[in-house]
Amino acid sequence: MELCFVDKLKAQPLWLLALFSLGSLSVLKFFFVFLNWFYVNFLRPGKNLKKYGSWALVTGPTDGIGKGFAFQLARKGLNLVLVARNPDKLKEVSDSIQSKYGKTQIKTVIVDFSGDLDEGVKRIKESIEGLDIGVLINNVGVSYPYARFFHEVDEDLLRNLIKVNVEGTTKVTQAVLPGMLSRKRGAIVNIGSGAAIVIPSDPLYAVYAATKAYIDQFSRCLYVEYKKSGIDVQCQVPLYVATKMASIKRSSFFVPSTDGYARAGLRWIGYEPRCTPYWPHSLLWGLLSIVPEWAIDKWRLGFCLNIRKRGLKKDSMKKE
Repeated sequence: MELCFVDKLKAQPLWLLALFSLGSLSVLKFFFVFLNWFYVNFLRPGKNLKKYGSWALVTGPTDGIGKGFAFQLARKGLNLVLVARNPDKLKEVSDSIQSKYGKTQIKTVIVDFSGDLDEGVKRIKESIEGLDIGVLINNVGVSYPYARFFHEVDEDLLRNLIKVNVEGTTKVTQAVLPGMLSRKRGAIVNIGSGAAIVIPSDPLYAVYAATKAYIDQFSRCLYVEYKKSGIDVQCQVPLYVATKMASIKRSSFFVPSTDGYARAGLRWIGYEPRCTPYWPHSLLWGLLSIVPEWAIDKWRLGFCLNIRKRGLKKDSMKKE
């Protein structure tokens, strides 16, 4: 009489049954991970951001990802407080937003994050007094002009990296958070970087990567501290986006435009404490997670050395 499937399994050695069970669990785990990935990227609806408040504050909104967020937040019906150092660029962005979304109220605050930060934060506090700031996008940041070894980082660049990326984000959050606490609602989005989270190391960009690692940990801690107070804190981790900072002019499947990234970023606000909103980036993250770290380190070092070589060549041409 032919044995049924269960009887056949029982007849197998114990070690084979254990391997079969582990394999089945691994397949099942992968299946549920894939289902969750598909749901959060394609089916899960974005939150109604106006429930957090009627105003959003964006730092660094005159270019790049910050500019993309400013336009997308206006499209969602939020009023804006735009914070940047260049008054002409602030006016240009404000006029562009209002020409497209006429009902949007916009306030601008001039702050040089590499300058007198205390005075700048004071102006922010004065500007947002009485406003229902529901969303904060901490986007302002600086990077290296091009890749360089740590001993080649001059004092001005070192100071600006820490002051803008670390101190700026920290103090703006400290200025906006009390109002959110009093209203018991709010969303804080800090823009991190794949250089600090996705890849194991970012040679020749050491200080920049370290400042973004701070942003990730800072965000995670605040997420835990204030979740029960109705405030959602999140670190968004983009990989390459077509921005001036990344020196990428054209977007592609794996390199979104700033608007493309911002549209994806808005859908994730209020959910996980750390995320990669643009779904092709999550594919790259998954791929990198299975590659040995030594292989990524070797590739990344060679990649950054080429950037350094081109940067040094441009510098020498300017001096001639």
